[in-house]
Parts: sequence; C-alpha cells; structure tokens
Amino acid sequence: MRDVKVPVLVVGGGPVGLSSALFLGRHGVRTMLVEKRDGTSMLPRAPGLQARTMELFRAAGLHREIRALEMGDSHPYFEGGIIRTRCFAEIDDAVTLEAPSLDGPRISPERVMGCGQDRYERVLVDKAREHGCDVRFATRLQSLAQDEEGVTAVVEDAAGRTTTVRADFLVGADGASSSVRRTLGVQRSGRGTVFNALSIYFRAPELEKLLKDRKFILCYATAARGTLMSLSRLHGCDPWLATPLYYPEKGERPEDFTDERCIEIIRTAAGDPDLAVEVVWKVPWQGAQLVAERFRTGRVFLAGDAAHVHPPAGGFGANTGIHDAHNLAWKLAAVLDGWAGDALLDSYDAERRRVGEAMAEQAMIRNRIRHGYADEQTKAAMVDDVIVTLGYRYRSAAIAGAPQAPVLTPHLALSGEPGTRAPHVWLERDGERISTIDLFWDGFVLLTGARGKAWADAAEKAAQHLRVPLRTYSVGRGCALVPAEWDWAAAYGVGDEGAVLVRPDAFVAWRAPGAAADPQQELASVLAGAAGLCPARQS
Repeated sequence: MRDVKVPVLVVGGGPVGLSSALFLGRHGVRTMLVEKRDGTSMLPRAPGLQARTMELFRAAGLHREIRALEMGDSHPYFEGGIIRTRCFAEIDDAVTLEAPSLDGPRISPERVMGCGQDRYERVLVDKAREHGCDVRFATRLQSLAQDEEGVTAVVEDAAGRTTTVRADFLVGADGASSSVRRTLGVQRSGRGTVFNALSIYFRAPELEKLLKDRKFILCYATAARGTLMSLSRLHGCDPWLATPLYYPEKGERPEDFTDERCIEIIRTAAGDPDLAVEVVWKVPWQGAQLVAERFRTGRVFLAGDAAHVHPPAGGFGANTGIHDAHNLAWKLAAVLDGWAGDALLDSYDAERRRVGEAMAEQAMIRNRIRHGYADEQTKAAMVDDVIVTLGYRYRSAAIAGAPQAPVLTPHLALSGEPGTRAPHVWLERDGERISTIDLFWDGFVLLTGARGKAWADAAEKAAQHLRVPLRTYSVGRGCALVPAEWDWAAAYGVGDEGAVLVRPDAFVAWRAPGAAADPQQELASVLAGAAGLCPARQS
C-alpha cells in the first residue's frame, strides 16, 4: 500500500470530474483524479455544449481547442429545435415541438456547439494533466473517511494495488450511482425513474438522404410499433444515435433488443424497409429525476449526476455538472489559498442545489411534453432554454442584496442584479476587443463607472486589509476599458458613480447604483461576505 497526499481528490473522470480537475488546476490547486473506466468515453454522449459552458472553457483557456472539435457549423441544428414526424421519410411533414432560444450576440461571447463527450473528454484530460492533475484510469474508490482536518480514501487499480490518499477535500463526480454519495449516506428525493431507454449507435449511410439535410437537435419518430424513438443530430452521423423506449412493466428487457430487432425499429422509424443499418453499440439507461438532499458533507462535495440526475430533455445534465464544478473549484482554491473562509464552501450547496432542483424540474417538464402527456399547466411552467442555461440565479450568504426571486424567472434578466451572471458587454482595451466575461477568473473584480474612483479606492483598501485578491476597472470613455457597442452602465444597472463587484465565476456579488456616504465601510462588509469571512448583507 502506498500513500499520497494531495489538496483535492476527484472521484469520477467524466465531463464533470475532468472539468473539476481542470478548473482546480487552472487555479493552481494540485489534484488526483480516479476513474473506474480504463480511459475516456468511447460514446458520443452529452453532445450539446451550452454557451455558458463554453464561457467556462473560455475562462479556463481551452475554448479554442474545444471549438476546434465542432464538425462544421452545428448552430443551425440547434436552431432547428426538437421536431416530430411519423417516419424520417416524411420529414417534410414534421411538426416542431420546441424551438428554444440558446444564445445571442448580446447575451454571450460564446455560442452553443455540438460535440460528443468522446471527443471533448480527450481535451479535458490532456488539459487537466497539463495543469498538474494526477489522472488515474482503471482505478476505483474502495473507501473514504473524513475528520476535521481532511479526507482519507483508499483507491485500487486494475492490478489490485491499493493507494491511501490523504486529501484536504474530496469531490464526488462519480455519476448517478455515486459510491461517494452512498458512502456518505446522502439521500435523494424526486420522481425516481420515469422511463427506460436504449441508446443504439448505428451506421446508415442512406439515412442522410431521407432527412433531406433537415436541421434539428432531435427528431422523434412515432412509426416504430410499441416505442417512441428519437434521433440525435448534434454529434454527427458516424455513428447515428437512436433512442427507443422500452417498458419493463410489460416484461421488456434490454437483452430482448437484439441487433435484428434494433435494425427493424430503425428501418420502421426511417420509413425504409430496406435501409442498410449496422448496429455499433447498444447501451441501456434510465431517465430519472433525483436530487441529493445536500451537496456538501463536511469536506466532501457532490457534483454532476452524483448530486442531481434528470431526463436528458434539454441537454442540461453534463452542462449543469460542469457548472457545478466551476462554482466549486474557485471556492476550494480560495479556501486552500487561505483568503476565504469555510463559510464560502457552504455557499456551494446553497447555490448549486437550488439550481440542480430547478434544472431537474425543467428537464422533467420537457420530457412530459415530448412524450405527449403534458397538460397546459405543465407546458406553461416551461421556461426558455437560454434562461435555464444562462439566466439562473443564486442566493446565498456570499451574495449581498440578491432579490427574493426564483432560480428561474419567466424572462431572461441579465441586468447586473446580485446573484445573476454578469452581463456580457464588448469592450476595447489597448486596441483589443474583449468581453466583460473575459475579466473574471482568478479573483474578485470591481467595475466602476467613469466617476467611481471612490469605490475603486475603497475596494483596494478593503481587499488589502482582508487579503482578498481583487482588481478594479473603470469603464467608460477615456477609461482603460471602453464600451465598444452598447452602454456598459445601462447593462449593469449603475450610473457613472456606481460600482459592481463580480466574483471569479462571473456572478455579481454586490451592486451599488451610485455613490455612498462611506464606500470603504460598505465594501469591507460586502467583500468579507463574498469571501465567506462573514455573512453578506441580504436585501
């Protein structure tokens, strides 16, 4: 048995675990990651990367590498939405079930893109290693125990060799059947399993002709007897992905779906009994809705499917998990660096659990609509995808003045309110065009209007006193940052004498529309709360 000491141990090497290791590494935190698979995913799952997810990769410095994996321009497929037809040969008669808004030039500097995790996981693992992560595939977590000083875990590799890992913190990103969650005894609540499906990866060179170059995210075909089959377009067509439902309550089992039966289902859905089909892989899975009762237990944190699972409708799963990882990484790094208090880590649960619950509910609503059993009340509860992916709101002790608003509002409102993602505004800096989003990563940022010097001076003194990393920028004509296309102050809801404090994850921690009688006292209190050194004042 060998011993290893590391600041953070990550359990699980899918998109969420790899992103956790990458983000922590970019913050200078050394990690070890263990994954029971013997390598990155071979399956093109989770093929839609949201604009917010691409913003996080942009902040981590790898968005170009991820974007390079896109096969052509996948944006038109997103714009095509979710459609339904009797069979693919009748694609001209397809009806639109959902036409979601997903991004826009005034919303984000990034766009959604299609790419299966079999491709982007390879980039994530390379970048995680580049930033110092000890990645160990074919290695399982055997046990974990924690005390006030850290976590002790025993891991075992494929040869049966065990290693004892002593870590300050542990991140459980090990999927829906998380051994970390089970070991902690954390319960989950929700609707449980809502359907059973079989992912069929197949090759059918002639299918493209039947689709007539129709652009869509998913197309549901109703012709296949006894099932509802969806066809995915986002990750490409080599192989295609079809997902028929099956019904255990009727005695159906995954093993009943022989290659011959799968080919029959695909041909029926296609409307071509002679379509040449080659089945490549078959993977059974369950669509479920369950959220853990807590995302933090002492020094152990749950992220991604380990914390929340929901039907894939909307493509929120991997994206929401990557957002979990980003929220947690800067907070762990801040505590390990010594400038943040332990209370900041509590805000991970306060912020992300509410988001996880909201995402799970929205995924369930979409699932009911697509499967044809949603009533009008259910349909009315659906909010647009761009709100789910970019417009969610945080409330926690680390955010001052966040309004009493739901996690998801009926309309997108990125207006600089505390608890929301800071608005995207194009700026000019020394002849370079950047987004406000590019300013946020490794510390707090105070943005002030052209006459906000009092706030900037107060912030620098407060940051120095608290030993919290903070940069200040004045925005306006004649300042270091000059708005390039539209008014920055209006976008952030402040005047020339106002200021906005933005966290490393680009979420607004506090806002002052104008001047204050005692800006230093105001900012000292706000900054201490945002760093978990004392509770932030709530409105």
